[in-house]
Amino acid sequence: MQFLAAFIMKGRMQAIMIASAFALLSLAFPPVSIVSSAAVALVTLRHGSKEGLWILACASLAAAVLSAVVMGNYQFALLYGVILWTPVWLVASVLRTSRNLATAIETAVLLALAVILAFYLYQPDPALFWRQILEQMLQAMQGANPDVSSETMTQSADVFAHYMTGGVAAGSLFGLLFGLFLGRGWQASLYNPGGFKQEYLSLKAHKSLALASLLLCVLGGLASGLIAEICWNLVMVLFVLYTVLGASVLHTAFAGMNSARFMVPFLYATLLIIPHVMVLVAILGVLDTGLDLRSKFKSNGA
Repeated sequence: MQFLAAFIMKGRMQAIMIASAFALLSLAFPPVSIVSSAAVALVTLRHGSKEGLWILACASLAAAVLSAVVMGNYQFALLYGVILWTPVWLVASVLRTSRNLATAIETAVLLALAVILAFYLYQPDPALFWRQILEQMLQAMQGANPDVSSETMTQSADVFAHYMTGGVAAGSLFGLLFGLFLGRGWQASLYNPGGFKQEYLSLKAHKSLALASLLLCVLGGLASGLIAEICWNLVMVLFVLYTVLGASVLHTAFAGMNSARFMVPFLYATLLIIPHVMVLVAILGVLDTGLDLRSKFKSNGA
């Protein structure tokens, strides 16, 4: 998609067009929001925070105007654009300043953790809040699947409601990081070929963050009630961090094989098709923080 990056870099109007158009398309097909976020990230990384903020503001207005013309409502599109692009703009600004991809990723993780804690402070009963939303969704699902009992759906809503805050934050974090990675990859393909791959394969998180993650897991297991719930919701966000790090470790290992051209795509295809594998990959990411597994792979010829 290098042609798309080149088009975005032609000028403000092109960047605004891509960001706003793909944001509206993501309302029907959510994955394309990554392309929209990447457009803002690319401009920010290449031209700085002020230019990125200008694109963010204008693209939000453009999305609002398009939404008003097409759907007769501009408020939702305007708010959606601000919520979608502000985090990626912030993290891209950190990456441009620090020139360290790991620092940018950790910033995104800390931002997601802060949002979870703020939500628990703002919302007196988060589980009740999510249960009401889940019940509406499950009622619609039950209409399509009448064989499933309402009691089963109610029990499922009761369980998931306690962890929806972390789940939504983790899902949003994945989208944010994918948008940042795509924007950084575009920047590298245009101005520094191979640069993003080198950054990605050398990712390393701080040991203190890994220790904090393990302590949260222990506290979540030992505590009960609201404390345990908050801990596990926070762990879900940290899980995203170590999944990314673990994937980087495996990519490094597979890159040294003769069959790298097949194994690397197989790795990411497996993560998409079999999400449960992410647990093992995340564990590998935690282990790498202390054992530096990546250097061992490199010393063996990777």
